[in-house]
Amino acid sequence: MRMSSIRNFSHFFRHSRLERGSANDGFEDIIGTSGPLQEVLELVRTVAPTNSTVLIDGETGTGKELIARAVHEHSSRRGCPFVKLNCAAIPLGLLESELFGHERGAFTGAVARKVGRFELADHGTLFLDEIGELPLELQAKLLRVLQEREFERLGGTRTLRADVRLIAATNCDLAALVSQKRFRSDIYYRLNVFPIPVPPLRDRVEDIPLLVRHFVRKFADQIGKKIDEVPSEVLEALVNHPWPGNIRELENFIERSVILTSGNVLRPPLESLKRTVELESPRPITLAEAERDHIRRTLEYTRGVVAGPNGAAARLRIKRSTLYFRMQKLGISRFNGDRREQGRHPCQVDRRTI
Repeated sequence: MRMSSIRNFSHFFRHSRLERGSANDGFEDIIGTSGPLQEVLELVRTVAPTNSTVLIDGETGTGKELIARAVHEHSSRRGCPFVKLNCAAIPLGLLESELFGHERGAFTGAVARKVGRFELADHGTLFLDEIGELPLELQAKLLRVLQEREFERLGGTRTLRADVRLIAATNCDLAALVSQKRFRSDIYYRLNVFPIPVPPLRDRVEDIPLLVRHFVRKFADQIGKKIDEVPSEVLEALVNHPWPGNIRELENFIERSVILTSGNVLRPPLESLKRTVELESPRPITLAEAERDHIRRTLEYTRGVVAGPNGAAARLRIKRSTLYFRMQKLGISRFNGDRREQGRHPCQVDRRTI
């Protein structure tokens, strides 16, 4: 963004009497005017009036839940419940109960009947975030609900029906999970009826000043401060930062900045942004290190199996003897990888807490 635009925005920030950042007509909670964002909103306008399943794809912190809510609010179901569930936040043993409910005595600790999210969302919308974390056995049950609109509570025998529109979201490459046999292809195609890709913040930098204004006013109002100026050099630094955590990282940073500011001019801790960039920048590695890491990951995936049609050698498309030679040269045994990584789901690799 040019410095003239940043100066103009800084002046506008000081003198504007608007209470909110620039919102879009009909999408009051979504801030921004960039082309990539407008393309997303046009997709929302197109699919919202239908009952089609929507798959929202985007990095962590890009605002996928806001897009899901926008689809619901622009649909004929807007007067009915919008129910959400983060598939990564629920222990695997409880996930089925959260989705479909359970009867009293279905398992130890089930002292009363529980209504699941599908029942709660009847005639409304169910938003399943981090859908890539859903276990394979539950994927089959989810597919049945999507196709037949019926299910049973855990421990129950009565078949229940629910009229639910499903919106799913992921920050994973579901197609890659399908090829790795970690996500069912039938449910992937059933979910991927209408995909909506949400751009990362680095692809919509012109929205950053508007988001900054929105968050500054939001947090200043919450703690009773009056901040009416953002210096142009601060805006330039914020616009030029890559924001690996996207909008959520920016929001958290502005909240911290508002708390630290003592006057009416925003004074953010810009030095912390530099440290974030340094942490996000990987060090260069040698070819040997890259080869060692790739072989180790392949062995982890095959659980140490080298030979056979599903072994590491076949997956690497080299002879078994060649793989043994490379392993010996690189100092790799079948199980000398970090055991904390054994069986780790692809969605969990490089996940950042925001």
